[in-house]
Amino acid sequence: RYEPTWGSLDARPLPAWFDEAKFGVFIHWGVFSVPSFGSEWFWWYWQKEKREPYVKFMDANYPPGFSYEDFGPLFTAEFFDPNQWADILKASGAKYVVLTSKHHEGFTLWGSKYSWNWNAVDVGPKRDLVAELATSVRNRTDLHFGLYHSLFEWFNPLFLEDATNAFNTSKFPTSKSLPELYEIVTKYQPEIIWSDGDGNAPDTYWNSTGFLAWLYNDSPVRDTVVTNDRWGAGSICAHGGFYTCSDRYNPGRLLPHKWENCMTIDRGSWGYRRDARLRDYLPIEDLVKQLVETVSCGGNLLMNIGPTHDGRIAVVFEERLRQVGSWLEVNGEAIYGTKPWRAQNDTVTPGVWYTFTPKDGKVNAIFLNWPVSGILELGEPQAKPGETQVKLAGYKELLKWVALGEKGMVIALPQLTPQQMPCQWGWTLQLTDVD
Repeated sequence: RYEPTWGSLDARPLPAWFDEAKFGVFIHWGVFSVPSFGSEWFWWYWQKEKREPYVKFMDANYPPGFSYEDFGPLFTAEFFDPNQWADILKASGAKYVVLTSKHHEGFTLWGSKYSWNWNAVDVGPKRDLVAELATSVRNRTDLHFGLYHSLFEWFNPLFLEDATNAFNTSKFPTSKSLPELYEIVTKYQPEIIWSDGDGNAPDTYWNSTGFLAWLYNDSPVRDTVVTNDRWGAGSICAHGGFYTCSDRYNPGRLLPHKWENCMTIDRGSWGYRRDARLRDYLPIEDLVKQLVETVSCGGNLLMNIGPTHDGRIAVVFEERLRQVGSWLEVNGEAIYGTKPWRAQNDTVTPGVWYTFTPKDGKVNAIFLNWPVSGILELGEPQAKPGETQVKLAGYKELLKWVALGEKGMVIALPQLTPQQMPCQWGWTLQLTDVD
């Protein structure tokens, strides 16, 4: 059994499914999806920081005295079709999904007993959005279902009172945050708890280790659940399950601890925003590059989308997810279930990243630029004449190659028209019998 100490909890092995999954989709959805302007931090920027664009937006579009709470009934979700969402998630090639059950605004997407009249069952959709998505994902896909949960809430009077007391009182975690965590685990049995928002309070204030000990010992998901590292000030990148270290974290090198790169398709926001321009959305080439770099260095990629207040996944997000899925249909063997190789990227040709498939001993060289010459030089693999074979994923014939001294090889790529290419945006060479 795990003790409620970091020493004990950090010794828990991460359930194997998470490292094998490699790719997940993050969904930021909540009352912030109603103004859908600027950022999911809308309430904070408007009310607390009084940032000019937010104040002007409210003055121009809403009556005097309009409060953030007044957005609640406008969060309607009338087009929310959880089966359609599940089908898009499946088509993306993702192996897990993480939904914001509650962001820093405190609004819960389920009918929480601890969030009276500020939840999706009492206000707005009048639906349990968490339950509906969980059911569809489990019925229609093989994705693992996870939940994001914010520990703190910007303007909750109990949290503000505890903060004023330098967190020597703990009214908020005992009456709100912790009961919610127990509630979502018991009710929805998520296989990921993605914690966030420590409000600058230490993990002792949140009793994070107490909750995690219960989660790992006695909860209905104790054998399969994975957690991140955001459990109180100072725990990020140091304690918990996998490390996130920062948003959009991509170290570009191998790390000794399992990590995740959570990033957004919209460069400027996690939530949906109506003021986004096309240039604000990362193109598919960049998304494939992020996925390949992250997996090569031992991480998972958690790619974020923000649905609209009425429950739609905007077509630009759907297109990007389906594009990633089509790429993974061809190159998935170089991603899922792989381990980092001895070299992460190539020493001679930039834009080549390596992974290793343990089950058949293949080294995968994923290259992001197709060379004009049709010749690809790799500086890292040590080929064995007469034994090493080179295959292009999605193409039938074996490729010709020559070794370069003790290390490195030159590979002749097939001459293909764009229509004959097995895929776009990145290609995988599968090398067998190389050192």
